[in-house]
Amino acid sequence: MFFSLIEKRRSIRKFKQIPVEGEKVNKLIEAALRPMSGRSRNPWRFIVVNQPDLIEKLASARPSGSTFLKNAPLAIVILADPEKTDVWVEDAAIATTFLHLAATDLGLGSCWIQVRRRDHDETTTAEEYIRSLLNIPANFKVESMLAVGYADEEKAPHPRESLQLEKITFNTFS
Repeated sequence: MFFSLIEKRRSIRKFKQIPVEGEKVNKLIEAALRPMSGRSRNPWRFIVVNQPDLIEKLASARPSGSTFLKNAPLAIVILADPEKTDVWVEDAAIATTFLHLAATDLGLGSCWIQVRRRDHDETTTAEEYIRSLLNIPANFKVESMLAVGYADEEKAPHPRESLQLEKITFNTFS
């Protein structure tokens, strides 16, 4: 079952204008809080955004790569506290992956939006823009956002033949 979930997961950027039910939002929240974390430090925090006007502003976080968010009924902003652990980036990325897979399992589409080390404009980073928009304390770093909703596009799984098997070696790099 897990492998079929991995095969089925695709980045969805078009969403139906149907709200995500509270029960499914609660399942996503549970999934966000379950990932493994280096030394069990759990440095992550999550901001679930369901207000359309706020989602539209979040969609402007990057000049490209986040605009499709404006059509999603739900956004989840993934943060982490770097003071808790030196592997906060990895922990936040794992949490984002858990959310992405959980959305697929719940019959929802989702797409990862990278925030860390991305620009909003020539003078402001995407992280600074989101921090000011959502009142995020300075000690937290924004890793990513996830657009979530009912898919308004269908994408076939990537065929097994397209997997880059040449990138796998056993016992040594050669």
